[in-house]
Amino acid sequence: MPNIIHELITKTAARTPENTALFHKKLQINYQELSEQLKTIASGLLKCNILPGERIAIYLPKRLETVISFFSSSLAGAVFVPINPLLKPDQVSYILKDCNVRILISSADRINQLSEQLVQCHDLHTIIDVDNKATNSAETHYAIIQWQQLTLGTNDFPARIDTDVAAILYTSGSTGKPKGVVLSHKNMIAGAKSVAQYLENTEKDNLLAVLPFSFDYGLSQLTTGFLVGATITLMDYLLPRDVIKAIGKYNITGLAGVPPLWNQLAQLDWDISSKNKLRYITNSGGAMPTATLNNLQKSLPNTDVYLMYGLTEAFRSTYLPPKELDNRPGSMGKAIPNAEIMVVREDGSPCAAGEPGELVHRGSLVSLGYWNDPQKTSEHFKPVPIKENGLTLTEIAVWSGDNVKMDEDGYLYFLSRKDEMIKTSGYRVSPSELEEIVYQTGLISEAAAFGVPHDMLGQAIIIIATTESDSNEAQLLTECKKRLPNYMHPAHIQFIQSMPKNPNGKIDRKKLTQQYLDFFQEK
Repeated sequence: MPNIIHELITKTAARTPENTALFHKKLQINYQELSEQLKTIASGLLKCNILPGERIAIYLPKRLETVISFFSSSLAGAVFVPINPLLKPDQVSYILKDCNVRILISSADRINQLSEQLVQCHDLHTIIDVDNKATNSAETHYAIIQWQQLTLGTNDFPARIDTDVAAILYTSGSTGKPKGVVLSHKNMIAGAKSVAQYLENTEKDNLLAVLPFSFDYGLSQLTTGFLVGATITLMDYLLPRDVIKAIGKYNITGLAGVPPLWNQLAQLDWDISSKNKLRYITNSGGAMPTATLNNLQKSLPNTDVYLMYGLTEAFRSTYLPPKELDNRPGSMGKAIPNAEIMVVREDGSPCAAGEPGELVHRGSLVSLGYWNDPQKTSEHFKPVPIKENGLTLTEIAVWSGDNVKMDEDGYLYFLSRKDEMIKTSGYRVSPSELEEIVYQTGLISEAAAFGVPHDMLGQAIIIIATTESDSNEAQLLTECKKRLPNYMHPAHIQFIQSMPKNPNGKIDRKKLTQQYLDFFQEK
């Protein structure tokens, strides 16, 4: 079994060399060819004087070179940093400087867009252009070389062990600046093994990768697929309908998505070809509304649905087996294989069944903390609540900041982020619960609930929604009053044309709240 992430490819190549590893548009590559390309590019990176543990950033859309860059960085002994291709130059510059990137792999147009920002990235010494178009400027402190110049020169690659750093994934931070979550090879391999086990992945699978690779949930499509020798089909889609078409065209068996995508796909007709080929779908990045789940189950009666919960700091924490969907409505399941999930009070003592508490994750998937941020690391990476007698070394767990509850059978239910709970009329109200009720009305496409300061109530409940029907705010408010207790009635509802999304495709709640905060305070 692999211990270092590039071995997910090299060891699979030794086992099934002719199996197709990657498919993108009209290009495809088998495991043997992919393994050879890793060696070539890794050798070229070493010629660029990259040292073990130094960072290589990859700022590209989904294409073969993107995937090759990740795993060849590992083979060269470096740490890869996926940057979401939707990020703007200033955001990219922040990441490059924050983790002291030495090599940037990108395309000619993106390199040109970054020209002003790269001047400030003093640790950067080499830029690699996958389009083979960019040229050097005498005024820059870095060299620009072309992808085709990365040639095989050595097979003597640095030795690494599984506790070494493999990747840094940047995720939204509470301060507005992204946090770099540091992942070891052990973290990523353990995650791939765990997910492949409960999804029952095999080399016969073809996984459609539509999520950003800068998102741990998206990146896991690669690690899980390569572990078992499956095919990964890369796709940056424009319209939800394109995803359905791709499933039939490329014989896709597995699809991972986030709630906004599922909300859209649930409203479309699925052709017979797509229905018959899709073995399973997975959801993470937020709760899937019940109405959306029901529509998908009707459209895909032979497809297993896996509802999951995860956080970048521990990759994945829980999943609900498909057979439990009807028995455990609203549940996010139990711990994934090789992880322990606890629900604890503020003092670290375990909660009773049904008692709200903070989700704590322990095990080999717990990451190495936040890059260059000891304060935030100490807030979320703390000793496990219950320690075995006699142990003298401290085991660190991830304290998620998420409020959950566990039923008597051990199944977990998400309540809310601690810092998203709405305090109104003396009650603590979960935005997720509000949104679930709003979705059930069938009047909206997407919804986000949050609280704004209110002199009498503490916080007033606001709901922002989108719709593709003739619904209006008055109709939705009437339905909310029918379905919600008085203290949960929204003070204001507003329909907008489209929801702001973050780079991972989730509703950008912080932006939405800030955008409407002043407006609602004036009302």
